[in-house]
Amino acid sequence: MTMYLKLVAALLLCSQLIACSTSPTAAPAQAPGQNHGFTGAQQSADEWWNIPYPQSFDAKKLERQQSLIKVQGKGFVTEDGKSFIFRGVNIADPGKLQMQGQWNKALFEEMQRWGGNTIRIPIHPLSWRKHGKDWFFERLDEAVLWANSLDMYLIIDWHSIGNLEAEMYQHVMYETTKNETADFWRKIALRYRSVPTVAVYEIFNEPTHNYIGTGDYSLGKASWETWRNLLEEYIDLIRLYNKNAIPLVAGYNWAYDLSPVATAPVRRENIAYAIHPYPQKAKPQDPTKANFFAMWEKTWGYVADKYPMIATELGWAKETDYGAHVPVINNDGTYGPNIVEFMAKKGISYTVWVFDPDWSPVMIKDWKFTPSEQGEFFKQEMLKASKH
Repeated sequence: MTMYLKLVAALLLCSQLIACSTSPTAAPAQAPGQNHGFTGAQQSADEWWNIPYPQSFDAKKLERQQSLIKVQGKGFVTEDGKSFIFRGVNIADPGKLQMQGQWNKALFEEMQRWGGNTIRIPIHPLSWRKHGKDWFFERLDEAVLWANSLDMYLIIDWHSIGNLEAEMYQHVMYETTKNETADFWRKIALRYRSVPTVAVYEIFNEPTHNYIGTGDYSLGKASWETWRNLLEEYIDLIRLYNKNAIPLVAGYNWAYDLSPVATAPVRRENIAYAIHPYPQKAKPQDPTKANFFAMWEKTWGYVADKYPMIATELGWAKETDYGAHVPVINNDGTYGPNIVEFMAKKGISYTVWVFDPDWSPVMIKDWKFTPSEQGEFFKQEMLKASKH
């Protein structure tokens, strides 16, 4: 009987060894000299030591060869030295669009039909954490392929509003930390280091230390000097991973006030400045075009005489329109023509807020892409510019 039991045990052990040797889930052998994390495949969530190292996007997947956009003097140029103006629109956060079934190439194709050559993609810190970097890289990889096939460029925007220095924010969806912001840009720069389609890295959407009109420093202490130092740290980090990236930096007052740049510009080469010149930010007593031009010139326009600039958010809604709120309200129809004329004189690029029927001021009223008043205006402006 004992001999029989030993024979059964031996047969069972043999069958287990054969099963293990032929199992399709067996981890691949690690090549000599490789360390953990280099097996290229993680067989299960428990195998934390086999999590693959981050990889850059494979530029060979791109359908077309796009020109790298570079900073030259106070503007942008293509690789062959031709002047380039970013013109386009903002979309909503990919997390929102995916949930609504609207994250697709058709959306990008429609924006190109409106004459745009650029799409700004806002990524909210809460959305980034909720979906995770792997999910976001899948979406951004799709965006890269779609935009590249249409010969369009992308601006990646870390879409937070508040005081990053004090880590106090306007809303929970904007909450982040200095370390998370640095890590986000480190990951983005590594992922898209060889992808000219991802042209601009907007470091922080709208810096402000004012909690929705409560008053200065109601979101903590801040100064241009400390903000400039922090921006320069992020720029240096991004450049270590992607020397071709164009870092985009904004000033206080929700990315409207660049007056400190006159005496204390960001001390890095080949950067650009962001501006969000919504209609109610400038408030001349006599609302003539000349007075608006003078106020825009004093607060941010003069910067475009020396440095590249992108108005990464602009647009308007009438007081009776869906989602109308301060500071986007303009009732007399003068804002659109005036701001476009001013930007054209300065060579300022722009992306209109926002190509979405839910977030305001809307450019489209529905997912049939019915244009709003500002949507129709900017559509015609972009189509006209795209023919030149």
